[in-house]
Amino acid sequence: MCFEDRVSDKLENLCVLIPAYVPEASLPQTVAALLEHPFRAVVVVNDGSPPSCEALFDQLRAMVRVHVLVHAENLGKGASLKTGLAFIASAFPECAGVVTADADGQHSPRDILRVAERLAASPRALVLGARRFDGGTPLRNRLGNQLSRLAVGLVLGRWLKDTQTGLRGIPRRLFDRLRAIAASGYEFELDMLTAAKHAGCEFVETPIQTIYLGGNRTSHFNPLLDSMRVYFVLLRFGFVSVQTALLDNLVFLGLFSLGGGLLLAQAGGRLVGMLYQYSAARRAVFLSDESHRKTLPRYVLLATTSGVTSYLLIRWLSDVAGVAPHPARFFTKSR
Repeated sequence: MCFEDRVSDKLENLCVLIPAYVPEASLPQTVAALLEHPFRAVVVVNDGSPPSCEALFDQLRAMVRVHVLVHAENLGKGASLKTGLAFIASAFPECAGVVTADADGQHSPRDILRVAERLAASPRALVLGARRFDGGTPLRNRLGNQLSRLAVGLVLGRWLKDTQTGLRGIPRRLFDRLRAIAASGYEFELDMLTAAKHAGCEFVETPIQTIYLGGNRTSHFNPLLDSMRVYFVLLRFGFVSVQTALLDNLVFLGLFSLGGGLLLAQAGGRLVGMLYQYSAARRAVFLSDESHRKTLPRYVLLATTSGVTSYLLIRWLSDVAGVAPHPARFFTKSR
């Protein structure tokens, strides 16, 4: 048996999950093409689509191995993905992973199968279907992807080709982490990257077609509101860092002004800032649920090393160069 046959056999342990709000009329044909392969199930979440779409969902309900879940109102793509993951985890506990695809015609059955086969071959990795953003791609999509690639690279240290792709292969080990994410809209998919990193998942990108029907008219992504939500996710680390720096410096200035001395002021400011940043960044930014026994010692070592280095530089600038302690602390760029 060749490698491709062995991988295809593993598709029976995978499900396909499709969040659908006013889906394309071609969705039943896409699902029918997927059912030609031995997927365990195809789960479609009707995310509050209007009654005019009911006939389409009825076509899906009539198909074997297809499950249609319903939100009474539109809750968002992230909420639909979490609903689908919860159903799959309960109904198919042996499921090894899920392939998510969009309902707007952007993902061909062939590409969905390609991502599924890659997930079957790498069952502990997060597989991302990476589009090509060339001259045929709408401008808003090219700009949006470039900005999010830069932000994700800076924050997570992962330089991915397509951070906003909806075609993904999600390993079973990520299900519980993803269901715990608070986001319910498009920003959920960026939070997924953060959760995958802190779960120790490898990121695997596989090329897929870039399909935009009618200039991407079928997309329900709101360029203003949804972009703001997405980039707020990426700015959280910056917010926490700025807040930590302000708190750290205020405590330093207060203790030093009260005559506490440079060492006490530096230690006090760093301790208060460290406690705040550890708590805020661990949950709000990095979505980490690792035990404190693993994360806290690493963080304390890093913060202490940085604080001692900063103190020595402040002392040198103050004693040798005659710079006042607080400006000297700023110049050390301890953050």
